[in-house]
Amino acid sequence: MLFKTANLSQLGEFDEIIDVRTPAEFAEDHIPGAINCPVLSDEERITVGTLYKQVSPFEARKAGAALVAKNIAHHLQTRFHDRPKSWRPLIYCWRGGQRSGAMSIILSQVGWAAHKLEGGYKTYRRDVLEKLEALPQSFTFRVICGPTGSGKSRLLNALAESGQQVLDLEMLAKHRGSVLGKLPEQAQPSQKWFDSALLQAMQSLDPARPVFVEAESNKIGQITLPPALITAMHASVCLVLETPQSIRVAGLLEDYLHYLENPEILIAHLQSLHRFHGTKQLEHWSSLIHAGDFATMVAELLTMHYDPSYFRATSQHFAQLGTARHILLEDLSHDALKKIAAEL
Repeated sequence: MLFKTANLSQLGEFDEIIDVRTPAEFAEDHIPGAINCPVLSDEERITVGTLYKQVSPFEARKAGAALVAKNIAHHLQTRFHDRPKSWRPLIYCWRGGQRSGAMSIILSQVGWAAHKLEGGYKTYRRDVLEKLEALPQSFTFRVICGPTGSGKSRLLNALAESGQQVLDLEMLAKHRGSVLGKLPEQAQPSQKWFDSALLQAMQSLDPARPVFVEAESNKIGQITLPPALITAMHASVCLVLETPQSIRVAGLLEDYLHYLENPEILIAHLQSLHRFHGTKQLEHWSSLIHAGDFATMVAELLTMHYDPSYFRATSQHFAQLGTARHILLEDLSHDALKKIAAEL
């Protein structure tokens, strides 16, 4: 064998981690910090796969070898042309097979200490899932509860600024966690990339110190939270925010300004509530939106939809809610939240 192999425990020993899978595979998920140097493009991989199924494995390997050689040559002339002789790259593909093997052989022939990751991305993914099952039990969570608009996310940010440990799940999921939680011009990550980012965030935390986290259901938009994390949060100490409805409405109008500027998109997203409230109620909310009376519409949404579902869910799931500390928030400004964060 012209190259050496390494395992996941050795990731930190290398100068660079190279993912040789296709751009589409890399975009779905990859080892954090890795760079993408595909040996087959998305289209080329489909072409080779079609040859393998419809003609023969031999013809597929022959065509694939030519494409791989061409693409590795391109990377040598561009991405790798200035790497010193002492460079130590770690290379992986889906299962640690032919694609990473081809790149590893050529880089080793050049004279670099190239290593191939044993088991490839598949082994990494299995390791992520195993750690997400075990790691949440290591932390002492402080779960910030409160109905929609009570300032949970704002307080979490203030706690982070004050030096407290926070786990911001909505930031990782790129979603605010409600029917209207989609962020403007931002797509949610894939489930696999969220899992990788979540693990990386949790591994940066100190288990000896408490971790503040916002109460969430088991899904944030299209992202599913690990069952072990949900179980740990449900068993944890809670902090309950009590914020007057008028303050909540004003804060939500600030946070969801993008919907106020695009009322038709807001009306379209509210259609998902049809099964709960029916046609007549949705038509009423649409008329408020068209009239520009967003404050009334938001207040009604809180009273009729968000608050009942919040109280129902929290009372069922959070075991320590009955002994929670209650915090009155009559001001959601940055300065007011910094003061609360300092007290906590």
